[in-house]
Amino acid sequence: MFFIVFFLLYGGMHVYAFLRVRAAIPMGTAYQTVLFLAMAALTLMPFFVRLAEKHGYETFARWLSFGGYIWMGVLFLFCSWSLVLDLYRFVIRAGEMFLHRDLAVFRPSPHLRFLIPCVLSLVSAAYGYYEALSIRTEKITLQTTKLPDSAERLRIVQISDVHLGLIVRGGRLGRILQVVSRAQPDILVSTGDLVDGQINGLPGLAEMLQAINPRFGKYAIPGNHEYYAGFRQAEDFAVRSGFTMLRGKSISIDGLITIAGTDDPAGAYFHKEDGISEKELLSGTSRKQFTLLLKHRPFINKECLGLFDLQLSGHVHKGQIFPFGLLTKLYYPVHAGFSGFGQNSHLYVSRGTGTWGPPIRFLSPPEVTVIDLVRHPRSIME
Repeated sequence: MFFIVFFLLYGGMHVYAFLRVRAAIPMGTAYQTVLFLAMAALTLMPFFVRLAEKHGYETFARWLSFGGYIWMGVLFLFCSWSLVLDLYRFVIRAGEMFLHRDLAVFRPSPHLRFLIPCVLSLVSAAYGYYEALSIRTEKITLQTTKLPDSAERLRIVQISDVHLGLIVRGGRLGRILQVVSRAQPDILVSTGDLVDGQINGLPGLAEMLQAINPRFGKYAIPGNHEYYAGFRQAEDFAVRSGFTMLRGKSISIDGLITIAGTDDPAGAYFHKEDGISEKELLSGTSRKQFTLLLKHRPFINKECLGLFDLQLSGHVHKGQIFPFGLLTKLYYPVHAGFSGFGQNSHLYVSRGTGTWGPPIRFLSPPEVTVIDLVRHPRSIME
């Protein structure tokens, strides 16, 4: 169903762009046919990428993915800017009806309605490509009474939605790990989608992750893309990278903190769910210790309020390319940042550290999150 909806929407974007080009540039039937077939091929490009990757043509798949996903980002931005112009035209039309005047001088020609979004989308995509490489550090301080007297501060660093695969490779991972290393974490957590695609060819990446060794360990949970990639492969990669996979499990670390991790709902579609509910998982943890819940999708289970102190999530990327974030916020009310839900339970949603699909992030920069738990007689969030 996901892929059917995706290709219907992506195909619709190509039809919209095709109509814009045809209105702006006069062309004969033969040229229109060629353009239509080219856009049909571009619509199916993600399918061709996965097909090439599945059959072992990794270099070819990488070239296809880079070109095809850059195009996807540019097309989305083109359609977004075009819709802004359509809204402007609607306002002009409404003004003509209301004022009973001809405002044709304010209406852009078909040529401009194609040219302006084209230029703006290319500029936005270029900026978004640069922004995707500019990893920001988001810092949070949480004061809590649940740390023992022996611990003044505990630093947790979160990465999420790295999407290691055809596009996010050693270069980008190196940038991420530089930021992580500078933060000097006591604990490193990955809240899902560490990998993407078939992940057959990720030489050296597990070794790069192995080089980060926080004193209290590294912990990960699966996201939906771990299942798309093949869960056993994805789990093996995480373990080789030095992560302990918490899939419906909890662990108490040196009397300092309890970390619990939930499985992703995608596991149920692949008949690999962990078989334990979130409430069952958290009910078995001590309320005397600070409980950190790792959950890929930023949904809060109201039955679990009071059973955890902080939930770390990702998945949404804050839309990744604006204005898509306006749509994701409709489904995920907290699609980035911190929020409190009562009973001393809080949620923090990462914008994500890598990229899915287009190697572009527009007005949604990637992040590495640094959470400092500080011992204090009262709990506040700064």
